[in-house]
Amino acid sequence: MKTMYVSALVCAVMALATAAAVPEETPENGQIVKSHLVKRSTLGSGRWTEFNRRYFYYVPQLLSWAQAERNCQSLGGNLASVHSLTEYHTLQTLVLRASYKQEQTWIGGSDGEQENYWFWSDGTSFQYTNWCTGEPSRGRQNCLQMNYTVKKCWDDVECTSRLPSICAK
Repeated sequence: MKTMYVSALVCAVMALATAAAVPEETPENGQIVKSHLVKRSTLGSGRWTEFNRRYFYYVPQLLSWAQAERNCQSLGGNLASVHSLTEYHTLQTLVLRASYKQEQTWIGGSDGEQENYWFWSDGTSFQYTNWCTGEPSRGRQNCLQMNYTVKKCWDDVECTSRLPSICAK
């Protein structure tokens, strides 16, 4: 009886181990789909930084502006909107602490719908600005990056550029 019990147990373990080793199915066309979404984080995880009842999260992955916005939406927010110099300095500090440099980073401004009509992707009012001299320069540059040049001001850049980003909620 013990031999039969042990044999059944060994068979069950082998079946489970084999099932765990089976790779996930790929789509019918055989292509591997790469997700640009970053794993969801909760506010209590310490990865979100609170400032003025808003929470900010630095995403180091290099994404286009649209990919970054979609990623922020998957985390329950949008690319960050900026409403004061103090808030901008908070975002700069967040980038510096996470990356150890003040690198160019996506925030939620865009004029992609109408040239030189800037809006925030979260729908808030676009009143505070920190444009570098000569910016926004118009043309095909419709998305907003922060920390541009040595002055660490704002610049409009092509939305297909790949940068880290800051989410807010």
